[in-house]
Amino acid sequence: MNATTPPVEILLRAFRYAYRTPLLVLHVCIGLPLILIGIVLGRGGWLTQASVRHWMGGLAWVFGLRVRGAGRPLAGGTLFVANHVSWLDIVVLHSQHMMGFIAKAEIRGWPLIGWLAAQGESIFLERGNGDSLSQVMGVAVQRLREGRAVGAFPEGGTRNGVALGNFHARIFAVAVEAAAPVQPVAICFGNGASAQASVAFAPRERFVGNFFRMLGEPVRPVQVHFLEPIPPGSCGSRREIAENAQAQVAQAMTKA
Repeated sequence: MNATTPPVEILLRAFRYAYRTPLLVLHVCIGLPLILIGIVLGRGGWLTQASVRHWMGGLAWVFGLRVRGAGRPLAGGTLFVANHVSWLDIVVLHSQHMMGFIAKAEIRGWPLIGWLAAQGESIFLERGNGDSLSQVMGVAVQRLREGRAVGAFPEGGTRNGVALGNFHARIFAVAVEAAAPVQPVAICFGNGASAQASVAFAPRERFVGNFFRMLGEPVRPVQVHFLEPIPPGSCGSRREIAENAQAQVAQAMTKA
């Protein structure tokens, strides 16, 4: 049984809103102009990447997320594949390493996050549109060949946070075609990945509702595990690469 009674939790949540809301406003009003300067001056280089990492790390901190990275992300053209819990996945991953995510087109219209995703070189996919998928795959292959990192969530969408979904093999075709390495990443909210369900979208909960709910959540740790890279040509087919990556992520979440 939770020792915190509902009235106490209501007061604690109100207190979190009271101090986090002005912090969020300051982070947006002061931080965004600075990150824009870094993006423009950096021209995609180290300054751009450092600006994005710093701002995203600050945003995670405002939401009470204390992010800790484990392992080392590969440099250059790498396909990073991670489990998908929430929109916050992009925030915590970008706080550790900048990568252009393959993301659903709806994200482009989300307040603040949509703009940030675009600035972070996201590749937007219109689900159910074969032409859009072909274009996205082509852009991802080109970026990998140019030595730029691409991020993807091979489960195909968020779930309830409890179980890890199957990694769809199709997305791994971009790494095969570009002869690029794949690095699995496990995102674990809470000690022992105990807060996955709390962070995930509740039934019928939309982005705005989740955004404000998470703003009032307790402080919790987040572990981002960069796992053993899969070199190009080492696993055979894209299905074998997907199974390898999924097994690594599942094992890391169990041990978190």
